[in-house]
Amino acid sequence: MKGVNNMALQQEKTYTIDDIYSLPEGQRAELIDGKIYMMTPPVRIHQKLVAELVSALHRYIKDNNGDCEVYPSPFAVFLNADDKNYVEPDISVICDKSKLDDRGCNGAPDWIIEIASPSTSTLDYGIKLFKYRTAGVREYWIINPMKDSVMVYDLEHNAKTNQYSFDELIPASIYKDLNIRVADLLL
Repeated sequence: MKGVNNMALQQEKTYTIDDIYSLPEGQRAELIDGKIYMMTPPVRIHQKLVAELVSALHRYIKDNNGDCEVYPSPFAVFLNADDKNYVEPDISVICDKSKLDDRGCNGAPDWIIEIASPSTSTLDYGIKLFKYRTAGVREYWIINPMKDSVMVYDLEHNAKTNQYSFDELIPASIYKDLNIRVADLLL
């Protein structure tokens, strides 16, 4: 038949969590909808922000007798009840302890914070935003040290997305009295 291409379309392989656990020692990756996204080692400012935020959140929760727990990456989050989604957010805050087991978090954390880098920006602002929203994450922050900005998504209330600078006081949606100024964490 004229004009018909009889070549079969090449299909991309669908990966599972078993493939993530089969990676060579030290190699980290995330799995979203069966597609593997390799992770590169973070830079120093990334690690400083993670350490300072985890410390501040842990202190806030402890000082307020809160029930939530804070985990820095690498910490496994199995977003859906399937074997095709596995992420390691930079920071996960989980308030429902029944979601926690020895492997990590089964289901959506209440609050996820990602520190953007040039290699993760598309994933953080696009694919992960969609996955976190549909999985039931209540609040999602993307901290961008290249632009000194923070995008705050109040996913629980479908509220307007807000962008803040590192110098501004940023209110957390899941806690009514927690405000964070990122610039203070970098002193």
